[in-house]
Amino acid sequence: ENTEGEYSGIEHEVVDGVVQSIKLITRKASLRVAEFAFMYARANGRKNVTAAHKANIMRRADGLFLTCCDEVAAQYPDIKYNKVYLDTVCLQLVQDPTQYDVLVMPNLYGDIVSDLCAGLVGGLGLTPSGNIGADNVAIFEAVHGTAPDIAGQDKANPTALLLSGVMLLRHLNLTPYANNIERAIFRTIKEGKVCDQNKMCFVLRQYTCCHGAA
Repeated sequence: ENTEGEYSGIEHEVVDGVVQSIKLITRKASLRVAEFAFMYARANGRKNVTAAHKANIMRRADGLFLTCCDEVAAQYPDIKYNKVYLDTVCLQLVQDPTQYDVLVMPNLYGDIVSDLCAGLVGGLGLTPSGNIGADNVAIFEAVHGTAPDIAGQDKANPTALLLSGVMLLRHLNLTPYANNIERAIFRTIKEGKVCDQNKMCFVLRQYTCCHGAA
């Protein structure tokens, strides 16, 4: 939801020293992201979709978001659906992330929670991302961006970028190729022979190609 929530960029100064930021939530965008969450769950064999929210505080904004999620959930009776306060989601993700499957939430919440989840699996260097737009137009990239502070030093962990490529291949229905690359990545990480400066195991290009062909 890159154009929604607090990230809509609608801010103004009410009076000197007082700034107001507008949280924008629309029915159209909320329905679209909810529909994608349930479609993704069904297509990938997921059994549970959780809507994270703060409707107890932002009754109208997050309330509209939840209403849209409720409507879409009714169309997917085969998928379990629940609603959980955002702070509870963060707590439970740290305690036991296995109780969650697919999470759907407004933009700011998702930005924060996705980094929390990245920390649980080893950091941003291992985390892929995708932006899925209207008409299935999409862009895939490593969550950490370009990492200019370590450019040219041969220190970057390429796993996030490789896994973003895996997401791209699946988006293009090239699943067998995606699976081959993903298996090679996971096997290489499991072996633990190649690590970055933070001792996080990662994948060298030639090593992955070797494993992928095995």
